[in-house]
Amino acid sequence: MQMTFVTTILVGSPIVAVLSINAGLQTWGARAEFAIRVGAVIWFVTAVALFVYAKRTNAGDGGTPPEAELDTDIDVED
Repeated sequence: MQMTFVTTILVGSPIVAVLSINAGLQTWGARAEFAIRVGAVIWFVTAVALFVYAKRTNAGDGGTPPEAELDTDIDVED
């Protein structure tokens, strides 16, 4: 979740700024509404992209990859 937030801010802020240049945003309410609408789309796209990345690379789960699992058939001498 933190990576989604940071990536959205770093990527989304310039996109919102560039898209707002041609938009007629006369009031603070219109500016806020524009930022929320565009930001929501950017957040969703970023979240899906990072989810797919994490799923494909097995990143961020704190566990071991399946091929590196420990051998559970350990012989213990009494």
